[in-house]
Amino acid sequence: MLPGNESPWVLAIDQGGHASRALAFANDGREVARAEIPVATSYPRAGWVEHDAAEMLASISACLRSIAESLGTDARRIGCAALATQRSSLVCWSRKDGTALSPILSWQDVRGARLLSDLAPDPAEIHDITGLRVSPHYGASKLRWCLDNLDLVRAAEKRGDLACGPLASWLTYALSDGQRFAVDPCNASRSLLWDLHSRDWSPRLLDLFDIPLSVLPQCRSNRGDWAMLRIGDARVPLLVVTGDQSAVPYAFATPGIGDAFLTLGTGAFVQQMEGTAPSAGEGLLNSVLWQDGESIDYALEGTINGAGAALTWLATSDRTDEAEILAALPGWLATAIDPPLFVNAVGGLAAPFWKSQADSYFVGTSDLAGRAVAVVESIAFLVQANLDAMRAAGRPVRKLVAVGGLSRLDGLLERIASLSGVPVFRAAHAEATAYGAARLTRAEIPPLATGERYEPLPGFQAELQSRYLRCLGEWRAF
Repeated sequence: MLPGNESPWVLAIDQGGHASRALAFANDGREVARAEIPVATSYPRAGWVEHDAAEMLASISACLRSIAESLGTDARRIGCAALATQRSSLVCWSRKDGTALSPILSWQDVRGARLLSDLAPDPAEIHDITGLRVSPHYGASKLRWCLDNLDLVRAAEKRGDLACGPLASWLTYALSDGQRFAVDPCNASRSLLWDLHSRDWSPRLLDLFDIPLSVLPQCRSNRGDWAMLRIGDARVPLLVVTGDQSAVPYAFATPGIGDAFLTLGTGAFVQQMEGTAPSAGEGLLNSVLWQDGESIDYALEGTINGAGAALTWLATSDRTDEAEILAALPGWLATAIDPPLFVNAVGGLAAPFWKSQADSYFVGTSDLAGRAVAVVESIAFLVQANLDAMRAAGRPVRKLVAVGGLSRLDGLLERIASLSGVPVFRAAHAEATAYGAARLTRAEIPPLATGERYEPLPGFQAELQSRYLRCLGEWRAF
């Protein structure tokens, strides 16, 4: 019981590629506690990107313990919780005891590219059914790979106790002690197996990828009775499960026409809310943002694989510490540097090009400072390519709200504003995913404010536009 008439607090768990986070928010939006546990990423082969499943589950449990310890007796004020996860990551596990039978295949993983090439699915049919484009980043080809190549997965399938699905479905299964074998639409829709229209698994695509329906979780709304979390001595209901990017728009006030949200993290994502029906956009995605009963929200989305991942690529190729590059970047971006072009295809080209087999390279030579600026500019160029696609679809963006780790780079936001010709606002709170998930759980929490505003710099536009058009030509030539 809560003391007196005090409103319950909300716990939001944000499971990302670099860390698991848990943040507790009061009903007025104040952050009252937070915990963060890093998670490792491994790269066993070219194109393979994995996380250890047991480590990831342990990181969430550690976050919950840390929150309980930080709050002490106030932990009992937490009345409900939400979970937001990486949308396209996939895992296989045993329904008998919840033990993971595969690593977590990250959204960045493209090991299924050859399978997709051999299957050669019709891109128009795939988009019509799923709202997605044909890409190994999504779950279907990864799941087929697990069924074909992992002995533990094949054995579990023969025994009849195999479970497979997006990361969110395994975490909720483990957190509910096997009581909840289900998946929300935001994460299910990133599998390349989910039908945008029926809001369930597609028989046509299950047949195409030879995936048995029996191994997949039940599709259900984002809001519901998902699990009971142990936070100290208390048991707290997990009421909302969603995707990391899907939660971001709900951190803010209801957007107006032409407003879009830009997440700048390991990848980058541009989202415009579409309302209750998807619309057409060449090279773009129709993404599910939220479903509560029959009510559903969609977004027109552009995705970029190489944002923070491109800086990791630079650090690795230059054998330089990435933290040193990030520390120096603000100064380099503020200095008059004539950078080379970086043709950014880190992780493969996503929207609006969709070329999974592409290599990154520089055009021109420079020192590390110039190369780092070129990498940052390439992120702005890829954002602009998606804004151009939205404009061509009749959905021009008039305002961008930027969130995520790389949104801390003034020089990146200045370049995006100058190239696009639209103002860019940096969110006032760094954890928009967690805040959005909390607001989806308790609507009383006030929306986030937007912080600094970045206007187009007229003197910067011509040179940026010239480099952008050159880079665009390189991408189109893949």
